[in-house]
Amino acid sequence: QVQVVESGGASVQPGGSLRLSCVTSGRTFSHYAMGWFRQAPGKEREFVAAVSWIGGYTIYEDSVKDRFIISRDIDKNMVFLQMARLKPEDTARYYCALATALSAAENAYDAWGQGTQVTVTS
Repeated sequence: QVQVVESGGASVQPGGSLRLSCVTSGRTFSHYAMGWFRQAPGKEREFVAAVSWIGGYTIYEDSVKDRFIISRDIDKNMVFLQMARLKPEDTARYYCALATALSAAENAYDAWGQGTQVTVTS
Protein backbone atom coordinates (compact mmCIF):
# COMPACT_ATOMS: atom_id res chain seq x y z
CA GLN A 1 0.00 0.00 0.00
CA VAL A 2 2.88 2.38 0.72
CA GLN A 3 5.91 2.56 -1.53
CA VAL A 4 9.28 4.02 -0.52
CA VAL A 5 12.07 4.15 -3.10
CA GLU A 6 15.59 5.47 -2.52
CA SER A 7 18.13 6.49 -5.14
CA GLY A 8 21.41 8.33 -5.49
CA GLY A 9 23.85 5.92 -3.88
CA ALA A 10 27.28 5.59 -5.44
CA SER A 11 30.96 4.96 -4.82
CA VAL A 12 32.86 8.13 -3.95
CA GLN A 13 36.26 9.13 -2.59
CA PRO A 14 36.73 10.39 0.96
CA GLY A 15 35.80 14.06 1.19
CA GLY A 16 33.28 13.75 -1.62
CA SER A 17 29.57 14.54 -1.65
CA LEU A 18 26.37 12.70 -2.53
CA ARG A 19 22.68 13.56 -2.59
CA LEU A 20 20.27 10.75 -1.78
CA SER A 21 16.62 10.96 -2.79
CA CYS A 22 13.53 9.17 -1.54
CA VAL A 23 10.11 9.24 -3.15
CA THR A 24 6.95 7.91 -1.50
CA SER A 25 3.56 6.93 -2.85
CA GLY A 26 0.38 5.21 -1.75
CA ARG A 27 -1.47 5.70 1.52
CA THR A 28 0.95 7.84 3.54
CA PHE A 29 -1.68 9.97 5.31
CA SER A 30 -0.80 8.73 8.80
CA HIS A 31 2.90 9.51 8.45
CA TYR A 32 4.19 12.80 9.85
CA ALA A 33 7.93 12.32 9.48
CA MET A 34 10.46 10.88 7.08
CA GLY A 35 13.89 9.65 8.04
CA TRP A 36 17.12 8.04 6.94
CA PHE A 37 18.85 5.06 8.52
CA ARG A 38 22.00 3.21 7.49
CA GLN A 39 23.46 -0.23 8.01
CA ALA A 40 26.99 -1.44 7.37
CA PRO A 41 27.93 -5.14 7.14
CA GLY A 42 28.22 -6.68 10.58
CA LYS A 43 26.72 -3.64 12.31
CA GLU A 44 23.30 -2.68 13.59
CA ARG A 45 21.06 -0.36 11.67
CA GLU A 46 21.50 3.19 12.97
CA PHE A 47 19.57 6.42 12.77
CA VAL A 48 20.98 9.18 10.56
CA ALA A 49 18.45 12.02 10.25
CA ALA A 50 14.74 12.79 10.12
CA VAL A 51 12.43 15.66 9.20
CA SER A 52 8.81 16.37 10.12
CA TRP A 53 6.38 16.77 7.24
CA ILE A 54 4.71 19.84 8.74
CA GLY A 55 7.09 22.48 10.05
CA GLY A 56 10.26 20.89 8.69
CA TYR A 57 11.79 20.21 12.11
CA THR A 58 14.94 18.10 11.90
CA ILE A 59 16.97 15.77 14.10
CA TYR A 60 20.40 14.26 13.39
CA GLU A 61 22.75 11.61 14.67
CA ASP A 62 25.61 13.46 16.36
CA SER A 63 28.38 12.25 14.04
CA VAL A 64 26.69 13.57 10.89
CA LYS A 65 25.06 16.78 12.11
CA ASP A 66 27.83 19.03 10.76
CA ARG A 67 28.08 17.21 7.41
CA PHE A 68 24.60 16.02 6.37
CA ILE A 69 21.41 17.96 5.68
CA ILE A 70 17.95 16.44 5.43
CA SER A 71 15.15 18.22 3.58
CA ARG A 72 11.76 17.47 2.08
CA ASP A 73 9.68 18.50 -0.92
CA ILE A 74 6.03 18.43 0.14
CA ASP A 75 4.55 18.70 -3.35
CA LYS A 76 6.62 15.79 -4.64
CA ASN A 77 6.35 13.60 -1.53
CA MET A 78 10.12 13.40 -1.39
CA VAL A 79 12.89 13.58 1.17
CA PHE A 80 16.57 14.18 0.48
CA LEU A 81 19.85 13.63 2.28
CA GLN A 82 22.68 15.89 1.19
CA MET A 83 25.95 14.36 2.38
CA ALA A 84 29.25 16.24 2.39
CA ARG A 85 32.80 15.48 3.51
CA LEU A 86 32.11 11.78 3.33
CA LYS A 87 34.30 9.40 5.31
CA PRO A 88 35.01 5.67 4.89
CA GLU A 89 32.94 5.02 8.01
CA ASP A 90 29.90 6.44 6.19
CA THR A 91 29.96 3.37 3.95
CA ALA A 92 26.62 1.60 4.39
CA ARG A 93 23.32 0.84 2.80
CA TYR A 94 21.05 3.83 3.38
CA TYR A 95 17.33 3.35 3.97
CA CYS A 96 14.48 5.84 3.78
CA ALA A 97 11.53 5.27 6.11
CA LEU A 98 8.23 6.83 7.24
CA ALA A 99 7.09 7.38 10.82
CA THR A 100 3.98 8.60 12.62
CA ALA A 101 6.05 11.13 14.57
CA LEU A 102 9.48 12.74 14.41
CA SER A 103 11.80 10.26 16.11
CA ALA A 104 15.26 8.72 16.07
CA ALA A 105 13.89 5.38 17.26
CA GLU A 106 13.75 2.65 14.65
CA ASN A 107 10.48 1.26 16.01
CA ALA A 108 8.71 4.53 15.18
CA TYR A 109 9.07 3.77 11.48
CA ASP A 110 6.72 1.36 9.76
CA ALA A 111 7.37 1.78 6.03
CA TRP A 112 10.80 1.19 4.54
CA GLY A 113 12.50 1.34 1.17
CA GLN A 114 14.89 -1.23 -0.23
CA GLY A 115 17.95 0.92 0.42
CA THR A 116 20.68 2.46 -1.71
CA GLN A 117 24.37 1.68 -1.33
CA VAL A 118 26.91 4.35 -0.44
CA THR A 119 30.57 3.36 -0.58
CA VAL A 120 33.35 5.74 0.42
CA THR A 121 36.77 4.49 -0.61
CA SER A 122 40.00 5.80 -2.09
